[in-house]
Amino acid sequence: MISHIYGDIAQCGENFVVIDVGGIGYQVNVTKPEALELSNKKEKVKLYTHLNVREDALTLYGFTSPSELEMFKLLISVTRIGPQIAMNILSQIKIEELASAIFREDEKVLTSISGVGTKNAKRLILELRDKMKKKMEGFVFTGTSNINYDAVSALVSLGFGQRQAQEAVETASSDIKERTVEALIKAALLKLKER
Repeated sequence: MISHIYGDIAQCGENFVVIDVGGIGYQVNVTKPEALELSNKKEKVKLYTHLNVREDALTLYGFTSPSELEMFKLLISVTRIGPQIAMNILSQIKIEELASAIFREDEKVLTSISGVGTKNAKRLILELRDKMKKKMEGFVFTGTSNINYDAVSALVSLGFGQRQAQEAVETASSDIKERTVEALIKAALLKLKER
């Protein structure tokens, strides 16, 4: 199977890129944040890939890091979660936040992702909790503290999107002097108001 692709970006769409490898263009489905990031790249790129084989199609899914590919494979192993739903999930939430929500059995965070209802959130928790504990070493958790997690959860419960809340909390966490959930939520709300 195709484990990775390395080449020049020939074309960029909202959720795909075409990578030119030796004169052949491979269409690779990527998450929306990755498509945005890759559209600005001028040098060659390497994507870690998963080839999905169906009766009527061969589809490549690509990721800029092995940990994102690993999370994608975990997601599609869940009953009724196909590649499209998995890509939708990964477009809206960072993998460390997703892993954290599953570890903590936080259905509210999972159901805040569009396309994930209560049944799918329960399935994700039930089927992935133990697998993710075993594979936890494979993920790179970047600065997700309990305070940040609680602040993001609070903003999501106020109706903000998961990714929007995460970005506001990450930006605000470097600006505050007092490391409390309340101070972080207030600072993040100010950041959201500025947008």
